[in-house]
Amino acid sequence: MTDTIVKIDLSKSPYENDMIHNRWHPDIPMVATVKPGDDFIMECYDWTGGQIANDDSADDVRDVDLSQVHFLSGPVGVEGAEPGDLLVVDIMDIGAFDESQWGFNGFFSKQNGGGFLTEHFPEAQKSIWDFNGMFTKSRHIPGVEFAGLIHPGLIGCLPSKDMLDTWNKREKGLYDTEPDRVPALATLPYAETAHMGRMAPDDAKEAAAEGARTVPPREHGGNCDIKDLSRGSKIYFPVYVEGGGLSVGDLHFSQGDGEITFCGAIEMAGWIHLRVNLVKQGMSKYGIKNPIFKPSPITPNYDDYIIFEGISVDEYGEQHYLDVHVAYRQACLNAIEFLTKFGYSKAQSYAILGCAPVQGHISGVVDIPNACATLWLPNDIFEFDINPNANGPTIQVDSSVVDIPKSPDKE
Repeated sequence: MTDTIVKIDLSKSPYENDMIHNRWHPDIPMVATVKPGDDFIMECYDWTGGQIANDDSADDVRDVDLSQVHFLSGPVGVEGAEPGDLLVVDIMDIGAFDESQWGFNGFFSKQNGGGFLTEHFPEAQKSIWDFNGMFTKSRHIPGVEFAGLIHPGLIGCLPSKDMLDTWNKREKGLYDTEPDRVPALATLPYAETAHMGRMAPDDAKEAAAEGARTVPPREHGGNCDIKDLSRGSKIYFPVYVEGGGLSVGDLHFSQGDGEITFCGAIEMAGWIHLRVNLVKQGMSKYGIKNPIFKPSPITPNYDDYIIFEGISVDEYGEQHYLDVHVAYRQACLNAIEFLTKFGYSKAQSYAILGCAPVQGHISGVVDIPNACATLWLPNDIFEFDINPNANGPTIQVDSSVVDIPKSPDKE
């Protein structure tokens, strides 16, 4: 039997569990120590720590306290791990709890988090997805069912003090260029809602003032939201502190490339089975400063796609220079407009692109001034044919489900 070294209770707040933390800091104590070659299981809250309910209201998404996230299980120390090594992590298996066979997707309010297309979807919305083995479907988005590619959205090692200082300095510098922007340009340290795991109270108070928020990916890994880090993946993490300090959370049942709604996957609570090994001095041997990985050999077998292009000309007609962000946004907007022709609302279409196993590609970055990005939408996830034909599209969506729940911003 594989040991479960981090256990959680979904009925209790993650703040009551000292094997959980929600900031990055080199001094957060290890909650367990393992040896190279060991495998183990870690249980994880959903990334909000249970703030989102399985219901038909998006008020909880609108009102979610984003200063709390993400709640991570760990850190776990590995015997012999030293700065400069590579921590090799094999994802052996991953799944939802038997008593929690559902997940959620949300659009955050522009006033509270925003998202990739927040100018087009400024109000909070939520869809609930039920799991049936390896498949999922939503009562809020009819006509769609697909196989999940379950993965951790967030996994990485503790930073060194120098690395933490670098993160805080450069992100504060960016924030200060436009401090009144909504949404903000960066999420800066915020001590009031920090949970520092097993740190002593006085030490935790001091560390929380500089503890890095878990929102972005960084050199150590972190919130990369790579859907292909699923069962069978192997990840090579740079080690920056003695023991490595591996933490994981933000489990996703499925996600499209880009996680474009911000809360853009199907978020869930669950468990993950990992194995660890070391490559001594692997960072210098292989010239690695960010994680590298091998993808899962077990992926949904979709091979019939409709591919939408986008270029570096935004929706307002402004030309940008080789801007892949703009190009991918246009590919997403083009796909959303296409899906509305079959009876989906724009919000339902947006949720599909965030949840389903769509592929995003940088297709061209050389032909000035337009980069080209593409979004690959699997045809087989739909219960009807979405391929263009001479007869034109017909409304296919159940008219009784007109949209996903929305919560207007508070006055």
